[in-house]
Amino acid sequence: MPKLNLNRVKNCSVFSDIERYQKVPFALEPKFDKPTKKLCLSAGLSDKHLVRRWQVLESMTDKTLLLDPFTQSHYQEYSHNIEHFIGTVNIPVGIAGPLRINGLHANDDFLIPLATTEAALVASYNRGANLITAAGGVSTLLINEGVSRTPVFAFQSLSQAAQFVSWVVTQYDIFRNVAQSTTTHGKLKDINVNIEGNHVYLLFEFLTGDASGQNMVTIATHKVFRYILDQSPITPVEAFLDGNLSGDKKANAYTLRSVRGKKVSADITIPAELIKKHLSTTPESMVKFGKMNTVGGLLSGAIGINAHYANALSALYIACGQDAACVAESAIGITRFDVDPNGDLYASVTLPNIMVGTVGGGTGLPTQKACLDILGLYGNGKAKALAEVAAALCLAGELSIVGAFCADHFCRAHHKLARKASA
Repeated sequence: MPKLNLNRVKNCSVFSDIERYQKVPFALEPKFDKPTKKLCLSAGLSDKHLVRRWQVLESMTDKTLLLDPFTQSHYQEYSHNIEHFIGTVNIPVGIAGPLRINGLHANDDFLIPLATTEAALVASYNRGANLITAAGGVSTLLINEGVSRTPVFAFQSLSQAAQFVSWVVTQYDIFRNVAQSTTTHGKLKDINVNIEGNHVYLLFEFLTGDASGQNMVTIATHKVFRYILDQSPITPVEAFLDGNLSGDKKANAYTLRSVRGKKVSADITIPAELIKKHLSTTPESMVKFGKMNTVGGLLSGAIGINAHYANALSALYIACGQDAACVAESAIGITRFDVDPNGDLYASVTLPNIMVGTVGGGTGLPTQKACLDILGLYGNGKAKALAEVAAALCLAGELSIVGAFCADHFCRAHHKLARKASA
């Protein structure tokens, strides 16, 4: 065993003591003995499979915590949403609002269900919603929409890549017909080409109706992908269905200027007296906070500038049966505050990647459908309104949290609402 030089590893906590360091080679080496915990191989959802899984798990926890009576009576409805099913995790749901929205698609006073285990979150969004409603409501506008998949093709040379692209641009109408053959709801909206040396990325952008659309877009693009491999006059050396240019479930700068999902902007002008009444601060203080935090965001390398879109979107997505992993891309955007000539606060948010749907996915599951019903946004024709609601909710949260920092109430609120009383 080599001698440990603590000066060289002082910034690595795993090597903070000799005893732990000496265990590293043995702890990290591969082990090939049979697993001590093994579930049934089938991923199916049936009484038989459920019983077999719980025969393994029942020594670890109380089954009734995950398989409560409601779950047991409804679990067949989850068959297209989960594999290796064992039960459900109950997450508290609160209501924020009413939030008055004056939008092109969302135009109402909304009560918004939020699923979270983070204390103070619903209270904060409720405060922001009440402030917005008192100021006459937030204006929302869905600007653009589109969901992309980006297959990539590698060739032996740039020359071959260029020949491939020359063929591709003659095939756009055929690509559209091939894609349309897989869906009655989606539509291939646009095709873009990006050449990087001997690699070619094709960006297929779809309209997905009222579905969030990731699966729809994947299936349609795959059909085009197979057509390309069968018909291309230049055979690629390698080809993959997605080349990571789409921004799927990850923060990226490209879609900050473009769109993935639905791009929505929302704004409001709030009188200074309402800022004082609801947030105990001033428009000037909130603008100064925003400017300093913009610089801080730039120093940290942030994509976009916002305080906490992820809080609003994750709570809304979980409550309403959306794909929660899409918060990684949806929580990108720009929050901006200004003081207008009257001394009132102008506030706006722009989110280019709101991935939501009101049909498909988890939207039809019992509790998730109930949350969409509370919003009045379950079913066909409602996805654009849900996107505008999401943006308005984010603005409510930005106003509330910035106000809390400016009034020095942020810590007090979390101490009051999140700390359990001492025994």
